[in-house]
Amino acid sequence: MFRLAHLTDPHVGPLPRPRLRQLLSKRLTGWYNWHRNRQDSHDMTLLAELVADIHAQNPDHITCTGDTCNIGLPSEWATSRVFLEGLGDPSRVTFVPGNHDAYVGGSLEGLLKEVGPWTRSDDGTVAVFPFLRRYGPIAVIGLSSAIPTLPFVASGRIGSKQRKAAEAILGELGRDSSCFRIVLIHHPPHVGGAEPGRNLTDARKFEDIIGRVGAELILHGHNHVGALHHLNGPRGPVPVVGAPSASARGGTLTHKAGYHLFTIDQDETGFLLRAELRGLRPDGSVGGMGMLSLGRIRQASEGASGL
Repeated sequence: MFRLAHLTDPHVGPLPRPRLRQLLSKRLTGWYNWHRNRQDSHDMTLLAELVADIHAQNPDHITCTGDTCNIGLPSEWATSRVFLEGLGDPSRVTFVPGNHDAYVGGSLEGLLKEVGPWTRSDDGTVAVFPFLRRYGPIAVIGLSSAIPTLPFVASGRIGSKQRKAAEAILGELGRDSSCFRIVLIHHPPHVGGAEPGRNLTDARKFEDIIGRVGAELILHGHNHVGALHHLNGPRGPVPVVGAPSASARGGTLTHKAGYHLFTIDQDETGFLLRAELRGLRPDGSVGGMGMLSLGRIRQASEGASGL
């Protein structure tokens, strides 16, 4: 059995005071939006409670799919590192960036210099996407959809080089039917997963990759809402699961702060995937909120070892 926690979009605050020259860019609109509404909707006390609940569940691994930053200020890079250190050692925590981490040119590179250990691949490289981390039969593949964009645009892109490498990794791993492949990406990776201007612009090409080589589970953030979708894979439907923002105080039940706790079991017939949503409950406490029905993922090879 392998237990994995997935949180996303913590938008760690408070937002540091920028220098005037740092606002002469897209950051100006982000700074305005933060003070207009975001600082009230992202609660750092709640985020701390959520992280404490994750640690109380003692998962084998923790994943964060981006947006630790808000407007990509250099002072936010160190804050992001402190946040990831609070999640755990890089050997037990994996991070991929989001659009707010690449808010303007140079932001993503600066952040990745600080948080590189949480993107370290098994071959020792850091901040190179896609990357691969193996934990027995579990394989975690990290993708980056984070790119700088114009004001009022929050779209993402994987890009041809990264897509080609990801397909090669997934294809090679897929030859071992006892391997459970988990893909991490910030933007919803399916067509229609987000509205134009916020979407993954090469989602169709990513869908084609999954159709050819498959995966067992895809995790994303970006929309600040819990969501379940499926993509067609060569061995059956592949669940695509989005989590709400880990620090959101307001909104509907599906928008309130939460994370997913996945349990992956394996027997002689295949993998069984279960997911629990944990987060802010109506009474203001943090805890279990219900289960997602994901079921059996695919048939495993005869005699495959258990988790």
